[in-house]
Amino acid sequence: MLNIFTLANGRLFQEEIESLEELSRFKPIWVDLESPTLEEKRWVKQYYGLSIPEDAMDEDIEESARFYEEDNGELHIRSDFLIVDGEETRNVRVAFILNQHNNELKSKGVLFSIHDEDLPVFRLLRLRARRAPDLIEDEKDVLLKLFDTDAEYSADTLEGIYDELEKASKLVLSEDVTDDLASEVLGAIARQEDLNGRIRRNVMDTRRAVSFMMRARMLNGDQFEEARQILRDIESLDSHTAFLFDKINFLMDATVGFININQNKIIKIFSVASVALLPPTLIASIYGMNFAHMPELEWKLGYPYALVLMFASAIVPMWYFRKRGWLK
Repeated sequence: MLNIFTLANGRLFQEEIESLEELSRFKPIWVDLESPTLEEKRWVKQYYGLSIPEDAMDEDIEESARFYEEDNGELHIRSDFLIVDGEETRNVRVAFILNQHNNELKSKGVLFSIHDEDLPVFRLLRLRARRAPDLIEDEKDVLLKLFDTDAEYSADTLEGIYDELEKASKLVLSEDVTDDLASEVLGAIARQEDLNGRIRRNVMDTRRAVSFMMRARMLNGDQFEEARQILRDIESLDSHTAFLFDKINFLMDATVGFININQNKIIKIFSVASVALLPPTLIASIYGMNFAHMPELEWKLGYPYALVLMFASAIVPMWYFRKRGWLK
C-alpha cells in the first residue's frame, strides 16, 4: 500500500496511490509504504529517483548500520515501534529515508517510511495532523512527531502495566492463594514483564534515533528544542520501567513464596503422619516377634490389647502436635 501526505492550510491530508499517474499529481512531504509491492517500489524509484534498499526492514541488520547518512544527503534511520494488540506485543521495524533539498524530487523535502504493517503510532499521528492545524510544517516535523507519539504511546502502555500489576497485587495479597490462582498470577506477571522489557527497548531505540537527528544538524532551532523535550520524556519513562521491573520481581517472589508455602503444608502433613505412626509401628514390630510362646496363645486379650496400645500411641503424638500448633 502506497500513501502520500500533503500539507494544505497547515493540515496533513492523506491520499492512497494506485498508479504512477496519481503519484505525479501531488507534492507530498511524506510517502508511506506499507508492505510495498515491487510495482509500488518501481513507482517510487521512477518518480522520486529513490531506490529502497533490500535490507530496509531486516531485523538482523548491524546496529551501527541503522543510522547513517549517504553522500547525496539522504538520511537513513531504522527504528522499532511498539504494537500492543491484546495480550500480544511485538516490535515492528520501520525504515525511514529522509531526502532534503534534492533537485530530483518534486518537492523541497520528502520523508519515506517503509514497514510491513500499520502501526498505532502512525494512525494516531495521522488523526492528530488532520485535526490540529500547524502541527506539522515539513518532513522533519513528521519524523519528530512520530518519535514523540511513540514515546507517548509507550507511556500509555506503561499506565496499562500499572493497572494490570495492581490487579495482580490484590490477588497475591489475598488471604487464600491457591496453586491455581498463583499460576494465573504468574502468567499475568510474566506477560507484563515481557511488555515492560519491550517498552524499555523501544524507548532506547527512539532515544538513539532522536540523538542521531540532533547530531546530524538537520533540525532548526524549534525542532532541536522539541527533540530535547522528547529525550527528557524518554528519560522519565526509564525510571518508570525500572520501578516496574522491581515491582514485578517483588510480585514474582511473593507468588513463588505462596506456592512454596502450599507445598510445605503438604509435606508437613506427611511428616506429621510419619512421626505419629512411628510408635504404633514399633509396638507392632515388637509384638510380632517370634518369642518362645506367642502372646495370643497364652492371653486371649493379646490382640485387642496390642491394637488399643497402638491406637493410643498414635493419638498421643497427634494431641501433642495439635497442642503445639503444628497442625494449623
